[in-house]
Amino acid sequence: MSDNYSSDLLGQRLLRIDKLKHIKSLGIDPYPAKSFKNVQNSELRLSFDKLQGSEFTVAGRITSIRIHGALAFWDIADESGKIQIYIKKDNLGLFVSKEIQYFGFEELALFDVGDYAEVTGRLVKTQRGEISVEATKVRMLVKTLRPLPEVLEDKEERFRRRYVDMKVHPEVRERMRRRSLFWQVHREFLNKKGFYEINIPVLEHIPGGGDAVPFVTHMNAIDEDFYLRISHELPLKRLIGAGFEKVYDIGARFRNEGLSDEHLPEHVAMEFYWAYADWQDGMKLIKELFNEILDKVYGGKTKFTIRGFDVDFSKDWELIDFAEIFKQKYGVDDVYNISLSEVKNLLKKYEITFDRNVNVPRGVDALWKKLRKDIAGPAFLINHPKYLSPLQKPSVKNPNMVERFQPIIAGSELGNGWSELNDPIDQYERFLEQQKLRDAGDEEAQWLDIDYVEMLEYGMAPNFGYGHSERVFWFLEDVTAKEGVPFPQLKQDFDDLTKKIYKEFFV
Repeated sequence: MSDNYSSDLLGQRLLRIDKLKHIKSLGIDPYPAKSFKNVQNSELRLSFDKLQGSEFTVAGRITSIRIHGALAFWDIADESGKIQIYIKKDNLGLFVSKEIQYFGFEELALFDVGDYAEVTGRLVKTQRGEISVEATKVRMLVKTLRPLPEVLEDKEERFRRRYVDMKVHPEVRERMRRRSLFWQVHREFLNKKGFYEINIPVLEHIPGGGDAVPFVTHMNAIDEDFYLRISHELPLKRLIGAGFEKVYDIGARFRNEGLSDEHLPEHVAMEFYWAYADWQDGMKLIKELFNEILDKVYGGKTKFTIRGFDVDFSKDWELIDFAEIFKQKYGVDDVYNISLSEVKNLLKKYEITFDRNVNVPRGVDALWKKLRKDIAGPAFLINHPKYLSPLQKPSVKNPNMVERFQPIIAGSELGNGWSELNDPIDQYERFLEQQKLRDAGDEEAQWLDIDYVEMLEYGMAPNFGYGHSERVFWFLEDVTAKEGVPFPQLKQDFDDLTKKIYKEFFV
């Protein structure tokens, strides 16, 4: 192989491609399907006294290579951490067969940092006291063509090549591990409480259960448009109508709205429905769920810094009454019967931008959003106006108020819980009111779902419903939405180097 390679990525890539060709010329497959790895690196370090002298096969990515004459030292990292590989020249001999292909000492030069290797040998300590695997067999598992960058700071680049970002910044990979555990805890908690996880459709004729703009798609088989779900709500409640008493689903939902630090058009959410329970029962359960998350995902941690707020979950959750806070902050005597002119005057007074076609629900929601930004929590917002809650059961105390709560943490609502409306006539009338709002230009108003009304006419048990999304996780991690998911949506783009390397694709 020539030594005339530039030091830039193109030059290093060409060098590795030449090494790849040489490996193949030796009859070695640089991308074998099978590995004989039988232990995690962390186990060897943690149980060294018990395992010392035994033979193991480790595998992972080479993170460093050091050559000292007839000795070589590698560091190999798997998901659990690093282990040192101690290689003596006399212990290796090139051996190639069709099934298993080992490298000799001289051929180790064909390995680069970043390649995946498999090493078999005894667990020992070197003279310097470093726990190591003394190699007797070395295999290549993956020949990489690009070196990993030592530093990756540009956020856009990190989001586009998250597979690189997680290697350079292992704390990001740890965050994704916690994200997985976050949802695992939900499943274990709900299953333990007797709930069934039932997956429901993503494609819907009518996108219901939320105030959001849907994505539209087309099903060729029946030549009809469908919508990607904006919520799990209505299909799960149909299951309650079918006779289930405890059901939930965890999965992606889609809202065709802006990208921001707190919102992604595609994100994972959970909803559950619990027959013969009401919002008070549900509030107790949500406290339990949050405690379970804090215990199992964060090791019992209760104090968090989130969006500049100090949030202490060891305190009792505060109850914030919707009407009381509007009277206290805005001087509104009866938020449940507030007029549009009063809403507009308040919006102007407090310099809240609003559309000239604003209606009472949108205006009151904007006024609430101004208030919530100063609430650290944890708290529950309760006693919402009926006009903000088209699917919730009215309160027996006030028919213009609904039995609903929302967890408030670090200035934002992080969930929604309610006693479900199961009166078909009341539901139909509320749908009609929502349809009027849609006809007047409110794209986020609820769609009229006749099939759902028909289901209610057959009867649905009284029940409590609750949902929250992975925004809860993003807040607990105190990261933006894009930082909180493995592969955030971005506008497609390719840099000049990519276009140069894969020029045939970009012709």
